[in-house]
Order: sequence, then structure tokens, then C-alpha cells
Amino acid sequence: AYELFFDSLPKTVQTEVMDRWGSPKDDSFFKEGAFHLPLHRLGNVAVGVQPARGYNIDPVGSYHDPDLVPPHGYLAFYAWIRQDFGAQAVIHFGKHGNLEWLPGKALALSETCYPEAVLGPLPHLYPFIVNDPGEGTQAKRRAQAVVVDHLTPPLTRAESYGPLRDLEQLVDEYYLASGMDPRRLKLLSEQILGLSTSIGLDKDVGIAAEETETESLSKIDNYLCELKELQIRDGLHVFGATPEGRLRTDLLVALTRLPRFDGTGEHASLIRALAADLGFEFDPLDCILGDEWTGAKPEILNGGDTPWRTNGDTVERLEDLAQALVGGDRSPDPSWTATLPVLDFVRDSLGPTVLGCGPAELDGLMTGLQGRFVAPGASGAPTRGRLDTLPTGRNFYSVDSRSVPTPAAWQLGWKSASLLIKRYFQDHGEYPKRLALSAWGTANMRTGGDDIAQALALMGVKPQWDKQSQRVTGFEVLPLDVLGRPRVDVVFRVSGFFRDAFPAQVDLLDSAARAVAAIVDEGDGNPLARQVAQDSAALQSAGATEEDAQREAGFRIFGSKPGAYGAGLQTLIDEKCWETDEDLSKAYVAWGGYAYGGGAEGAAEQGVFEARLKGVQAVIHNQDNREHDILDSDDYYQFEGGMAAAVRHLSGEQPGIYHNDHSRPERPRIGTLAEEVGRIVRARAANPKWIEGVMRHGYKGAFEVAATVDYLFAFAATARVVEDHHFDQLFEAYLEDNRVREFIEQNNPDALGEIADRFEEAIDRGFWHPRSNSVGVLLNRLRGSEAA
Repeated sequence: AYELFFDSLPKTVQTEVMDRWGSPKDDSFFKEGAFHLPLHRLGNVAVGVQPARGYNIDPVGSYHDPDLVPPHGYLAFYAWIRQDFGAQAVIHFGKHGNLEWLPGKALALSETCYPEAVLGPLPHLYPFIVNDPGEGTQAKRRAQAVVVDHLTPPLTRAESYGPLRDLEQLVDEYYLASGMDPRRLKLLSEQILGLSTSIGLDKDVGIAAEETETESLSKIDNYLCELKELQIRDGLHVFGATPEGRLRTDLLVALTRLPRFDGTGEHASLIRALAADLGFEFDPLDCILGDEWTGAKPEILNGGDTPWRTNGDTVERLEDLAQALVGGDRSPDPSWTATLPVLDFVRDSLGPTVLGCGPAELDGLMTGLQGRFVAPGASGAPTRGRLDTLPTGRNFYSVDSRSVPTPAAWQLGWKSASLLIKRYFQDHGEYPKRLALSAWGTANMRTGGDDIAQALALMGVKPQWDKQSQRVTGFEVLPLDVLGRPRVDVVFRVSGFFRDAFPAQVDLLDSAARAVAAIVDEGDGNPLARQVAQDSAALQSAGATEEDAQREAGFRIFGSKPGAYGAGLQTLIDEKCWETDEDLSKAYVAWGGYAYGGGAEGAAEQGVFEARLKGVQAVIHNQDNREHDILDSDDYYQFEGGMAAAVRHLSGEQPGIYHNDHSRPERPRIGTLAEEVGRIVRARAANPKWIEGVMRHGYKGAFEVAATVDYLFAFAATARVVEDHHFDQLFEAYLEDNRVREFIEQNNPDALGEIADRFEEAIDRGFWHPRSNSVGVLLNRLRGSEAA
């Protein structure tokens, strides 16, 4: 079957595969005269595990090859499905596979494009998470997929646990004693600061040596409040199943936490509505949680013995009340005019819609398999106010790219850019001259172009829209006196899908950057113009024409090679075939050093890309929702961490790395990647609540644990923002906890071995210096068991 399949492929495809991989008999899947493929036949259904792209076969020889062709075993897998098994349809489960990322054109594929050559004309159904329009669109464009979307994992509040709960109790006791028994303050303060130091929280909070005791305690208090309120995933979504009980209640509260549409009536934030009805004069979605609460304390929020002294305590009580009301454990007061419409909406509309998602997902899949029309639906992050994405089970669509960035995205991008510059000035004592922004197509589809708007705002450029259609028609370069600060030279590293989905926005960004570079009378207020003029002069001195010099000096947008995707670091990290920052930098530049704009459509300009990165002072990445985080995807460390590693190697200095929170559009928050790592480790990764959630899912839950360790390690390797205590926390939560370790061993022993290997590698490479001597003993025992 494989010979027939291979012979049917275009000659250029056959040649490329043979040149790269040799004979089919050389393939790792080929044994004893046949291909041994990861497939299991169950009557008229076959279940298989999609093979890897091939980087794992020859990692050292292929990691600089961004458009690597698939090996024979990969082709044989689909040859068996099509020709031997004779499948009439294919279902790809899991976001996302690798078929739609094989080399070839972005859309309208030809017979020599690998997704088309591999899959052929098979009907293709693709269950896909509803908040990922970009990668779902990729599957539609490049693998003829009919998407059947599904719910996100249920979300819940992180709350407090273990030493964080102990610390919270000590802080509460301290502030209680300050008004009743001042003699205990010194002892309590020593205990608070001592416990914070012992668990590394002082570093995550950013307590400086010169800070007063009061300032340190205030930082700790506010940080603990923020951790408790962070949204985390509670287990995984099961396709075709609707969350029940507490999970359903938590999800409904999460879906109504932010305002929708105009934010009035049934579209109001449930938490804000409760605050308004209780007469509170503060915004529970935009306040400093650690500040003292000076408002009323109505009896309905006064349950239990926990102290009530901060804004965070008030928000927590409002959240608990919202959960009780939505779950039916309490009845609303008839006088709550703001809250009642929201609760009616949850009861009559949102609740039944969510309840119907599970059955709708299965119905959508079966409808597609019957060759019938799968109804379309919107895509986006439901917890960001996009309830029009529900019910799931539909063939989602994305966005009209002609309207990107939207006016709403511009407002957020302008505010975020202003806050970012302010934070950078506070951290470094000067305005930034050059920043590098990592941008993904999927995120900009969800947000309507937040990253694009932020980049324009940093340069001091405002989009212009047609008043009727709201489509972008051009841009306006704002004068410096309107900006009130210098412009920023922005290096824009786009993902492969961004390049494919937003070619007009690439042109917009390039044209804006070149327009800013052409301004000649702004002096120090325009570092972009000064740098382009300097680079152009140097190129002309080296023999380039003025036109070519201006064109090359103006390149600011870089991405993957045309027809290729990714950032190139996953294989290096997974296969451990790197030693220094130089290795990481070379891979990142090799994969991302293709220039776009100014007439270039992916020109190989690795040297220019290196020159741009060398002058970068800070790396920026924005996160637009809380339905995922930086430790559950390899893309974050590849793009954000990879850029940081490249800048560090090329400049000789660690850049600032900012990971900004855009999950609440009206209130973007600026933070560093180091701060985000600390938050996610404490609030989600080491949280027993999250661990209990994934333990409901057997082998897949154990995989999620192993992946979290992998991604933390990868950030230590690339971005250098992981501290010893972060590794300590995960080690204690996953391996020193007997119950969790036994769960992993029983459900996925390979995952346990990989976790032990990764912790060992962190020690060997100097990223982790364990505080406990027992770490080495346990790792040796686990690795010994694996070898046996």
C-alpha cells in the first residue's frame, strides 16, 4: 500500500522525501519488512496516534530546517488510512496536530503541498477548542477541516492552600493585632517575612532590601489577594460532556464575571452588579486588592470567621455570593435591581446553553460524519465576554481581517502601550528605545488586533477606519506633543499563521514604521528614524544603492520562512541537543529571520534580524485570556523565551521581559515574565485544586503534570526567569507527595520517568539548586526504577 501511495505522489515530493530521509527501509517505523504504525483497528473504526514530524529522528541535523518534509513513516501512516483501511472520513482529535503545519502554501494548496499530498481528498472532521480560531482556521485552510468546536476547560478561582494559607492567616493576625495588641507586631512581622523568604515568595513579590517593613508586608498582602482571585483551569474538558455540579457553577460565574456588549442589564458583570446592589463604591474588577476595606459590611457577606479587612476580602465574599446564587444555594434579594437581570440571564439563557454544549458537540460530529452541513458559529474566549461563541458543536469562523485592528483593540493597545512605557521607565529610569514584540495570529483573531494596535501605539501611529464599515483604511502619525513621550522602535516577530492570516496588517505595520522612520526633525524623540538613517548610511557605504539601503534598514517585521511555521526551539529542548545560549539563538534566528514588508515576502535576512535583536532592550508578549497559561503550551517558551535567549546572546545582556495581561480589556495589566512564572507556579501548577482536577483524567492528567514541568524547565533554559523555589514547589507537589506520585506512576509511568529526567536535567544544567538533600535520593530511585 505504501509503495502505491508513494508512487502516486508528485515527483517533486518523492524527490524531497528521498533526499532528506533516504529509502523507506531506513525509517524507524520500518521493521521486519513492513511499517509498524501506531494504529489499532476496531471493526470499521481505526484509532491511531499521529506520528511526529521527524525532528526527533535527527534533531541535530534538522533543527535548523524550518520546512522539514515528513519522513516515510509519517506518509505510511496516512497511506494505510487511505489505501489499506480505506477510510471514508478522518477525525483529528486534539488541538493541534501537525498535518496542517507541514510545508506548503498558506491556502489554495497544490498537489505538491504536503498537507494535500498526505491527506488527499478525505473528508476531515476536527474537534477544536472554541477559543482558538487561528489554529482552527489553519486546519480549515490547509487540511480541508470541518471544525466541530468544544468548550474550554472549566475555570475556577485559585484560592489559598498550604503555606500560602498559613501566610495569609499570619498577615490577617498582624493587621488585627495592630489595632488591639501592638506588642505582638514584631514577632508576627518576623514570622511573615521569615515564611515568605523560606518559600521564595519574597522574590516573586519583589521585596527589595531597602524597603521598609510596612512596604514589604503591604506587597505580600496584595500578592496573596491576587493569587487567590486568579482564574485557573479545573481539570480538562471532555468532548461531548457538559460540566456538572460545582464545575458548572464555577464556569457560569467565570462566564459572567466580565461585562458583555454594553455592560448593562443582563450583560452586566455579575460581580459588579452585586457590588452595586450592596451599595459598594468600588469596582471589584479594577481595584488594589490589598488596600484596606473602608466600606460597609452587609450581613449577607459576613459568613464564617475569616477576617474582612481588605478589598480582596470583599471581592472574595462577592465571588462566594455569586457562586451561591448561581448554584441555587441562596436566593437573591428582590431589591437587587442590577443583579436580578444577570441571574435571570444565567437561569433562562446561559445555563441551558452551557448545558446543551456537550450533546451539541457530539451532534455536530455525527452531523459531519453523515455528510451533512455543520452549522457555523463564532469563535473566541468565552470568559472574555464572548458568549456568542456558545453553544459549541459548531463549525467556527474567525474574524473579518479587513477590520483589524478594531477601534476597541486600539483603545486597549493604546492604554497597554502607555502603561508598558511607564513600567519600563519605572524599572530602568529611562524611556525604551527599541522593544521586540512577539505576536500570534490566533490571539489577534480573538482580540481584533490587540498586539497590532499596541505596536502602532508604541510607534505613535493611530489607525484610521471607514466610519460605516469600520474597516481599516490607513493610519495617522501622531505628533510628539500628542504622545507626550518619545516614539519606540518596534521589532515585530510574527508567527507563521499571523503572516498567512494578516498580510494587510503586515503591510500596515511596515508602512507605519517606514513613515515614522522618514520623519527627520524629531531628534531623540524618534529612535526609529535615527537608527534607520544610521543603518542606511552604513549600507550605502558598503556599496548598496540608496533605495536598497533604505529598504533593508527599514525592515522591522520578521517571521518564519514562507510555507513554514514555528520558532524552532522545541526539538532542541525536547531532545536535549543544545549547550549554550548561542545554540538557542541560532535556532531562533534561523527559523524567524525572514523579513516581511517593504516589498519583501519572506526574504532570508537572518543577519538583519540579528542586528535588530542585538539592540532590543525588552521583549514583550501579551496574553489575552486566562483560559490557558504560560505553562501549558510550548509556544510561549519558544516565541517569548526564544526571543529573550537570542537577545541575551547577541547583546550580551539579559533583556527586560514583559508578559502583559489583557484578559480584562478595560484594564490591561503590565507585568514581567518572572512575575507571571511565580503567579502561575503558585496559583495553578503547585495548587492541589488544579492537581485534583487533572487527576480526574487518568493518563492525560499525568501528561499535563509532566508537560508543566517541561515548560517550566524550558523557561529556565530560554528566558532565565525561573528561580530555585519554583522548581522546589513543583517537585514537592508532584514527586514528594506520595499520592500524586503514585497517581502518575499508575496512570502514566512514562510521564513519571520524564518528570524525573527533567528535574535531573535542571540540576545538571545549574538551573535548580534544590533546598532539600532528599531530592537527589528520590530522583535516583525513580530513575533507577525506570531503567529497571
